[in-house]
Amino acid sequence: MRKFLVTFAKTVSDDTGHDHVVLQRRAVIAARSDVSAAYEAKAMFCKAAGVSDWRLRADTCEVVELAQHAA
Repeated sequence: MRKFLVTFAKTVSDDTGHDHVVLQRRAVIAARSDVSAAYEAKAMFCKAAGVSDWRLRADTCEVVELAQHAA
């Protein structure tokens, strides 16, 4: 299986009106595809955060495939 890094982040404004991206959670997921990795990571995020929808705690979900090293 391939490995993916799934990152959840939320954009928040500070008291001067500037936006900042805040990391909410990051996970390495073994899956057959990026879509499968995102689906699994979203389910894990919801369970860990105690919410029914990951978008209650994050604005973005980014999935990046990790490079495979030859043995």
